[in-house]
Amino acid sequence: MATKKSKKITVTRTGSTIGRPEIQEKVLKGLGLTKTGRKVELEDTPSVRGMIKKVSHLVKVEE
Repeated sequence: MATKKSKKITVTRTGSTIGRPEIQEKVLKGLGLTKTGRKVELEDTPSVRGMIKKVSHLVKVEE
């Protein structure tokens, strides 16, 4: 049985959460971005894209 290779995206945290709503801090933590400058590689799923959209002003996305 052939497995389909899932697409990955790299997300880098570029901004601080000082003065931001608590929900944005929780979304970044959920993505695994705990400190400014951190990079994580995530599967490109609709749920991950939704989380990124919530904090798009604090992250940089590379396909």
